[in-house]
Amino acid sequence: MERSSLEVVVMTVSRLRHIPGIGVDALGDAADAAADPELLRLENLDTDIRPPRIALERTRAAVDDDSANSYLPFQGRAGLREAAAGHVGAVAGRRYDPATECVSVAGGLNGVLNVLLATVEPGREVVLCDPIYAGLVNRVRLAGGVPRYVRSAPTADGWDVDPGELAAAVGPDTAVVLLMAPAMPTGALLDHRHWDALAPVVEAHGCWILYDAAMERIRFDGRPPDHPAAHPGLADRTITVGSASKELRMIGWRVGWVVGPAPIIADVDLVGLTNVVCQVGIAQQAVADALTAPDAAADVAAATLVWQRRRDVILRELAGYPCVRPDGGWSLLVDTAALGLTPEEASARLFERGKVAATPMTGWGPSGANYLRLVFANEPVERLTGLRDRFRAALG
Repeated sequence: MERSSLEVVVMTVSRLRHIPGIGVDALGDAADAAADPELLRLENLDTDIRPPRIALERTRAAVDDDSANSYLPFQGRAGLREAAAGHVGAVAGRRYDPATECVSVAGGLNGVLNVLLATVEPGREVVLCDPIYAGLVNRVRLAGGVPRYVRSAPTADGWDVDPGELAAAVGPDTAVVLLMAPAMPTGALLDHRHWDALAPVVEAHGCWILYDAAMERIRFDGRPPDHPAAHPGLADRTITVGSASKELRMIGWRVGWVVGPAPIIADVDLVGLTNVVCQVGIAQQAVADALTAPDAAADVAAATLVWQRRRDVILRELAGYPCVRPDGGWSLLVDTAALGLTPEEASARLFERGKVAATPMTGWGPSGANYLRLVFANEPVERLTGLRDRFRAALG
């Protein structure tokens, strides 16, 4: 049979064969297309809380600053790297040299991919807690890594990651242990118990800790972040990726940073030159000033209190439904398997019958196929009130 000259045969390259979508894009597009003001937007990690005022002022000023309209310096402007290195150092309790131990990146996930490309040989394992954001899993696979999952157990008090199980997952094939606290999407926290368990196995196998700090201060227990680099046995094996997107609510600015030991940061910088090249010029000073403002900590704490109140409203509204309480972050999970539904079925019913956009988590780690994610960062308390009625209308 002759092939039409108009036909195009697409052969998926091997690195994409095990990388599905993340689900959020399709649901977000459907919600945008619906253009229904009554639709609750719980599907995407946006927030309606404005960025710090100083960030807005500096961004407006940068539009007229010719030096901000530049590729240079490729590793990020000195002011931003000083602010980011100082911020990570203050949390971790150590000093980082902004010139050699910090590079800027185009958002946190760009930083994660750059680090994975700089640390993971094809076929090596990357340890992840499950369930976990599909975008992190997909980046592991894109870098040629093999995900190895450690279960986050749902309990009456929230999510629990057993330190012994986490340490047991690290072996001779491990290149990286990729951790996030609060984790996305569970809101699970990690602490010194996990660092104590990891330190000897990380040293024994010479792997890296990749710590995604995007939400580390968005905690609902009132306690400061517990950073792995503060542990003496992990300080020289921890690479921190941070971002302005969540804590500072600067999603559209696309600025992040990678901080760690100088030799590996040099490799991460080389990957960055070969990948996205540089971050948004007009956004860099705005992020630096937001990180270092005198009221920076109070600003994050105030936003966190708003998100915590919204979480509490959803937990009250959905009392009796199989929700797992998050201890931080922007989202909580509903166990749809306990309702006799797949996440896709629950999501479709909520969209059509309850006017709720919520993302099914198929592909978000092995246990993601049991859960539906509700983001509470983008809808005020007034609109979240009545969520129970929407669930009843959709799910019974």
